[in-house]
Amino acid sequence: MKMALDTLVEQDFRRVWAGFDRRLFNTLSPPFPPVRVVRFDGCLRGDTVHLQLNFLFFRQDWISRIIDQQETGQEIYFIDEGTKLPFFLSYWQHKHRIIRHGSQTRIVDEITYRTPTRFTDFLLYPVLYGLFAYRKPVYKRYFHG
Repeated sequence: MKMALDTLVEQDFRRVWAGFDRRLFNTLSPPFPPVRVVRFDGCLRGDTVHLQLNFLFFRQDWISRIIDQQETGQEIYFIDEGTKLPFFLSYWQHKHRIIRHGSQTRIVDEITYRTPTRFTDFLLYPVLYGLFAYRKPVYKRYFHG
């Protein structure tokens, strides 16, 4: 299953790229499930990001590895791929695109995921969409001016 969300922010794309750090990842944590950043190496090829999701009665680890990172004069992107995923996911790939848009920047989250069944792919879609839509105002505040 694929989804994409696009957010326009009021900052130069290279400054936005520089802001993709552990502090931003902590800021992007949704109210539920609360997410704790266990490890954040960065956003370059070979880096690891380890998150722990707290579902009240149990916790799930989510570990992703950055498998690619590229930069041009118009775009910077990196791709993380899940290596250890919560029980409800069987595949995860997330391309984070930071695109020059004049003096502004478009942040595009392109997500491809699978669950154990096609039916649960569709059931999980609105949940994941909501969790990533939650990021839009956070990005706007974080990268304002």
